[in-house]
Amino acid sequence: MMERSRGLTHPNPMYADTSRVAEAREQYFVANKFSDASYRDRWVKFKVGPIPIAFLNTPSRKLAIPLHDLHHVATEYDTTLVGEAEIGAWEIAGGCGRYWAAWYLNATTFAAGLVIAPRRTYRAFIRGRHSRPLYWTGWSDDLVSLTVGELRTRIALPREAPSPTWRDRAAFAGWVGLVAMPGLGALTLAAKMLR
Repeated sequence: MMERSRGLTHPNPMYADTSRVAEAREQYFVANKFSDASYRDRWVKFKVGPIPIAFLNTPSRKLAIPLHDLHHVATEYDTTLVGEAEIGAWEIAGGCGRYWAAWYLNATTFAAGLVIAPRRTYRAFIRGRHSRPLYWTGWSDDLVSLTVGELRTRIALPREAPSPTWRDRAAFAGWVGLVAMPGLGALTLAAKMLR
């Protein structure tokens, strides 16, 4: 049986194709101790292990997070560090449109995924290259009245990562270079300062 966080077909999906998106999103909220209050809250607060982190919930993030949550439902990537890396890679590969907060936050989780779960991050990226995230169409109230299966169809979600094309591999290499550059720059600066 495949792990749920891989967002792949498995015998017991978290969110059945026949479930309504509104019900599946509520199930997702309950399972992760979330609510739609995060769409309005001024601050985003969470922990990475024992370390509390907070950042301003920008207008761009407030627009992106309802779509991001529906992506979690459709793909079944979980909200662990690895699951967030997977969904970050999936969203980056499919494109985040005009949602600048999504581009930034996904690039961050994508970079983390390259370190903590490179194979799973790569598979999610390839799967995203063959999908069309909701960032391209934006929010509409009818999204929550769809079935999960209809949502998956709307975003052209493949059940598994297809075999990568040379363009998929080139896009992945480009993104790896883009997210790795700031880290390499920081390491180079630190090395120079230690001399």
